[in-house]
Amino acid sequence: MNRILEVDRTSIGQTRLVDADEPDLADGQVRLHVDRFAVTANNVTYAVFGDVLGYWKFFPVDDGRWGRVPAMGWATVVESRNADLAVGSRYYGWYPMAHTVVFTATATDDGFRDDGEHRLQHAPVYRRYVATDHDPSHDDAPDGEDRHSLLRGLFFTGYLADESFDDACGTDAAPYFGAEQVLVLSASSKTGIAFAQRVAARRDAGADLRVIGLTSAGNVDFVESLGWYDTVLTYDDVDSIPADVPTVSIDMAGNPAVLAAVHHHLGDQLKYSMTVGRSHHDAPPPDRAGELPGPTPTLFFAPTAAKRGVVQWGTEGYARRSSEALRDFVDASRSWLTVDRRTGPGGVQSAWADVYAGAVAPSVGVVAGFDPPSAGS
Repeated sequence: MNRILEVDRTSIGQTRLVDADEPDLADGQVRLHVDRFAVTANNVTYAVFGDVLGYWKFFPVDDGRWGRVPAMGWATVVESRNADLAVGSRYYGWYPMAHTVVFTATATDDGFRDDGEHRLQHAPVYRRYVATDHDPSHDDAPDGEDRHSLLRGLFFTGYLADESFDDACGTDAAPYFGAEQVLVLSASSKTGIAFAQRVAARRDAGADLRVIGLTSAGNVDFVESLGWYDTVLTYDDVDSIPADVPTVSIDMAGNPAVLAAVHHHLGDQLKYSMTVGRSHHDAPPPDRAGELPGPTPTLFFAPTAAKRGVVQWGTEGYARRSSEALRDFVDASRSWLTVDRRTGPGGVQSAWADVYAGAVAPSVGVVAGFDPPSAGS
């Protein structure tokens, strides 16, 4: 039997554990044991935007009320009817929060692609699974895979957001739309931290950019300790932001009241308003864009930014640059991020409940799995 965590699509704080029969494999298919996966506020965002961005379709369920949220992690092939994918090979990618998963796989140079009929509509980056022995970013440290489960996907969102601002989101505008300050909403989120690190690197290299973080009062000390924000303010301190300086904002919080306050405070000095996630999932629905002064908030889509990066740097150049940046970020995380490893059905269910409730400190990352990690994983 395959045990799976499913989320109530009408009330995403509610979950259930489902036992499903293991299907027989067809030609070309593989069955993988899901070794570990990260549970973060980003996964909650996947559930919030599951219908809009198609996340519920990654691993569809016949019952329309319940869904399977995708998560980043590692899995090992335990059964194969695909001559190109051997039992025992391990892959990084998107998995359901489950004990096992079956893919219709097509081998690639560095792993395989999920070509199941229900996945064909998704961007290739979401269907790509990288073999551990072909992964330039693989970390052999004892905590390496846990940290990559937690940080790799979130880092690349922050990394690509920074790259998108640098090329003005593919427009002819100046880098960062000519802004002198960058406002990060939900500065304690791991995506926000990754983004801030990249902007701080530009600042340290001579760019005229200040990084201002907005966070809850209880997280101010932690965010300041990271060293990547020039100024850290609480959500109640929006009026303290210099209002006469060209600014761009990136919003991981998804709290419309805070975003509206930023727009009203900065007005025309806000040159671009990027929305990435909704870690404040219990906030009321967003205001209509037309009611906000300044630019219309624009949802960031990482695969589009990745395509621009490949065009700009070439496939190998982009892979090298991004892998080096990821390595630096993961190495630095050992000074501020503690891994909380949870196993078993109860551990998986509690991981979702705690992350959904906001009960996990920003200095902690939750990694879950239905079984304890095996040797070599």
